[in-house]
Amino acid sequence: MTDKKSIAPDFIQTDPWPIPRHVLIIAEIGINHNGDLNIAKQLIDMAKLAGCDAVKFQKRTINIVYTKELLESPRESPWGSTQRAQKEGLEFGKNQYDELDSYCRQVGVDWFASAWDVPSQHFLGQYNLKYNKIASAMLTHRELLQVVAEEKRLTFISVGMSTYEEIDEVVNLFRKYDCPFILMHTVSEYPADESTLNLRMINELRQRYNCQVGYSGHEASVSPSVVAAILGASVIERHITLDRSMYGSDQAASLEKPGLESLVGQIRKIPIILGSGVKSISVSEEKNAAKLRYWRSAS
Repeated sequence: MTDKKSIAPDFIQTDPWPIPRHVLIIAEIGINHNGDLNIAKQLIDMAKLAGCDAVKFQKRTINIVYTKELLESPRESPWGSTQRAQKEGLEFGKNQYDELDSYCRQVGVDWFASAWDVPSQHFLGQYNLKYNKIASAMLTHRELLQVVAEEKRLTFISVGMSTYEEIDEVVNLFRKYDCPFILMHTVSEYPADESTLNLRMINELRQRYNCQVGYSGHEASVSPSVVAAILGASVIERHITLDRSMYGSDQAASLEKPGLESLVGQIRKIPIILGSGVKSISVSEEKNAAKLRYWRSAS
């Protein structure tokens, strides 16, 4: 179980908001692996080499999350001509998750997953993961929320397509069970246009709920996530892909290798660039002052 004291980041105190010295960066693999373990491992390697702290997947019980009518309806995909074939083709089972768990330990990166139903959450429980995740779509799934809150693991709660009243209920539930959480501002569009991102919500959520706030981005660009970190987001989550042209509904809202590397590099520079906020004169400045302030030398 995660020690609550260990999850509090070290903040740089600025006006008007604190900036984390180390932003937790999550590479959302989701279902961008297309049911292929080799692709999943390549994405894990990509995230690790870029400097991400964790990778995330998605877990569903197909017959619970989708209706029989939808599953039987037509849909052309690499796995067949029905919705069921497509959904099952994208879903990893126990053997695959056992291998992913082993591979992440070998590589040295944390992994976790967002469960879309209660049996999937119980399934994930066997891996003793550091984190839980509530996807925006699951924010009103009361039974699932309670199961997650009872585990008392640090939980990232995405609040896309949700009202304040709905968020209030979730926050109250997690506080009732004394479960640590971080709200994740997000816009549930795939991909999201930059004009819709409304990053000022990071500070609004922090003030309203007196908690840490992160950002889960679905835009195609890098800069909004960097801005979110400057605004004090303690967690940044971004979808990643080997190639945006690959099959899948999330690929277009994902970062490829160069974008992910740029994202991590820029975010890691933020505390260095911000500095201490204490006015000082460096040794190099003293030398330049002696050289450039000619009137002082003349006197």
